[in-house]
Amino acid sequence: MVKSLLQFRDVSELRDFVNETFCQHYQLKVGAFCMTERILRRGGRPCGVYFCLHGPRAVRFTAIWETDRNQILFYGSTGERFLKMQIIEAPSLERAAA
Repeated sequence: MVKSLLQFRDVSELRDFVNETFCQHYQLKVGAFCMTERILRRGGRPCGVYFCLHGPRAVRFTAIWETDRNQILFYGSTGERFLKMQIIEAPSLERAAA
């Protein structure tokens, strides 16, 4: 289920990767569907990002970037995890949350 080790320079690069991964997995056109995100907080401090791709026919695909473990977890429309990717170099979430 773990694919490979990844590194990103900034949150925008990570966001694009999540979008492209969903589109490739579900055979969707990149950029055709809206993707939203929300910063997750624990004790007032940012601890991850929740991504949601709003697909066709009101279907939603989600991913969570866990900063504690530095991994991205991808979930299908039924809530089943289909992919886990490890990040070796991640952008700072502190700057993105400000």
